[in-house]
Amino acid sequence: MNSFGSTAWSSIGKKVITGITGFCLIGFIIVHLLGNLTIFIGPDAFNHYAHFLESLIHGWFIYAFEAGLIAIFVFHMVSAFTVAWTDKRAARKEGYKYAKNAGGTSRKTLASRTMIYGGALIIIFVIGHVWTFKFGDHEILPGGVKNLYKTVAIAFQQPALVGWYVLVMAVLGFHLRHGFWSAFQSLGWTNDRWLPLLVNVARVFAWLIAIAFIGLPIYMYFFVDPASASAAVSGGH
Repeated sequence: MNSFGSTAWSSIGKKVITGITGFCLIGFIIVHLLGNLTIFIGPDAFNHYAHFLESLIHGWFIYAFEAGLIAIFVFHMVSAFTVAWTDKRAARKEGYKYAKNAGGTSRKTLASRTMIYGGALIIIFVIGHVWTFKFGDHEILPGGVKNLYKTVAIAFQQPALVGWYVLVMAVLGFHLRHGFWSAFQSLGWTNDRWLPLLVNVARVFAWLIAIAFIGLPIYMYFFVDPASASAAVSGGH
C-alpha cells in the first residue's frame, strides 16, 4: 500500500493523476456545455433538463455525481499544483535568463506558462458559479420544477457578471489549449510524430469550448428578458 502511495505521488505518478483527472474534467465540461446549450431551445427545455438531473434516481444521482466530481477536482488541483511547484523549484536551480517561448520543438506557450494562475482563477469562478446557480433563490414552477432559466436570465442582466464570465471562459480556453494535449503526453499516449497534430486539435477544441460558453451569457444579456422568460415558462403549464 505504501509502495502504491509513493508511486502514485511520485513526479511521474502526479503527472498521470493530473492527466487522468484532466480527461475526466474535460468530459464533464463537454457534458455541462451540451446541457447548457438547451438554453437556446427555450426555458422549458433548460428547466426540464436541470430537473431531470436533480430528480434522477430519486435525487441520489446528482449527489453521487457531485461527490465524485469534487474528488476528481481536488486530485487534479493538488497534483497539478505540486507538479507545477516541483518544476518551478527545479527551474530556479538552473535559472531563466528570459521568460519567453522556447522556440523550435518546445511546447512552451503563454497557455502553458499561465496554467497555474488560470487554474486558480477557474477555482474561484467555480465556487461563485455553484453558489449563484445551485444555491440561489429559485422560483418553483408547477410540478416542483425550479425556474433555473429565470435565475440565469436575471443573473446575466448584470454587465459585470457577464464580463467576468467572458474573461474566465477565455482563461478556460487557454487552460484547455495546453491541458488537452499535455494530458495525452502525461499518460504516454502520443509521440513526436503525432504531437504537432494533437496540439492543433487542442487549439481548435479549446476555442470551440470557450466560444460556446462565452455565447451563453452574451445571449442572455442581449436577447432574454427575465420577465418574459418567467411568463413563457408559466404559460407552458
